[in-house]
Amino acid sequence: MTQFADLNLDRRTVEALRRMDAVEPTPIQEAAIPELIAGRDVVGQARTGSGKTLAFSLPLLSLCDPDLAAPQALILVPTRELAGQVGRVIDKLGPARGLRAAQIYGGRDMDDQLMLLRTGPQIIIGTPGRVLDHLYRGSLSLRDIRILVLDEADQMLDVGFGPDVERILECAPEVPQMALFSATMPQWVHDVVEQWLREPAVIEVDAAQSGPIDTVSHVVIEVPQSQKITALQSLLDQRGDGTVVIFARTKAGVERLEQQLRGRYPIAALQGNMSQPQRERVLRGFRRGNPPILIATNVAARGLDILSIEQVINYDVPESAELLTHRLGRTGRMGRTGTAVTLLSPAEERKWKAIEREIGGRTERQSWGKAERPARREESGRRNQRNRPRHEVTCSACGKQTTVSFAPRPDRPVYCNTCFKQRKEESAA
Repeated sequence: MTQFADLNLDRRTVEALRRMDAVEPTPIQEAAIPELIAGRDVVGQARTGSGKTLAFSLPLLSLCDPDLAAPQALILVPTRELAGQVGRVIDKLGPARGLRAAQIYGGRDMDDQLMLLRTGPQIIIGTPGRVLDHLYRGSLSLRDIRILVLDEADQMLDVGFGPDVERILECAPEVPQMALFSATMPQWVHDVVEQWLREPAVIEVDAAQSGPIDTVSHVVIEVPQSQKITALQSLLDQRGDGTVVIFARTKAGVERLEQQLRGRYPIAALQGNMSQPQRERVLRGFRRGNPPILIATNVAARGLDILSIEQVINYDVPESAELLTHRLGRTGRMGRTGTAVTLLSPAEERKWKAIEREIGGRTERQSWGKAERPARREESGRRNQRNRPRHEVTCSACGKQTTVSFAPRPDRPVYCNTCFKQRKEESAA
């Protein structure tokens, strides 16, 4: 059985891995590391949680010269959260060879980053916009760059980031060795990289399976839109000891869910309108399990490498099969098991069928509430009343605290049951 010591890695790096209890490489690591160390361009595709970060990080440490205080490796990532994730891996392994890394992304103080770059880090981890900013300022040079990595390559090469990546490459004296890694690698990505990469080694692990990793048990629950929040609460009531990520489609959707769940569950939210210090504080707490429930947009679908994530819940159906793969990949990582639930409303049926066609399979389905005993009409109405979320109010007549099943309006009075019945009787009289 292959071990890291067999992959021509520096012995100090192998020892650092051993202290991390990492001895045997995963398939993507075993295939990609020798190619990168040999100087070849690489296109690597493997499922989320398969160890892609180490697959490109370990060769970087062998390719960089610790005696040269200048950037020699550049890792471009789509989000600040992913930059932090990659940075934590490099920071654990780099000191063994005397190498240092700098994280460069928006939302952090520019003066602090300028000072950090002046110290001569050998490895730069950053988002394209902020990296370009430093290149144009002259505070970052690619003169000594040896290798450039695009992590989450499918997102890095789309219309949002692709032009910036091209501008960054234009700032290098010559095209460096390149490595592209992602869990999903559509054909258009292969078409784009042909203009940049030189006879790359194309490595595909589990390429025949475009869905999530096998260690994730996924079920779809068909539920009316009006019952989604009730279904979500039921799932959270039954959660285990691990952490849970709930995905909503929009920032407004995350904020709405946070308002609906706060007070009943220990939760935190992560979405693009938050400042960088806020986002970092939320992620630090979530990694420790405090709080154990995170509500997030797709900003958390990539790069959130937390082994304790027990369950992923898609409150809103993702926009594509690629996003489904990345969302579900937050659990069941590195051989661990996890569960995933997608809450599917009738309005999302067409979108979900398109996703299933793309992944080439049908996910197990359940119907919310169908397993219960059929109820008479009046019983069903009372049950729906009980399932509605309750709102605490003060009776406008007697001043007592009570709860109602509807959202009260500030411009209208609201009454407890006793006062409501009394007013109704007086009105009828």
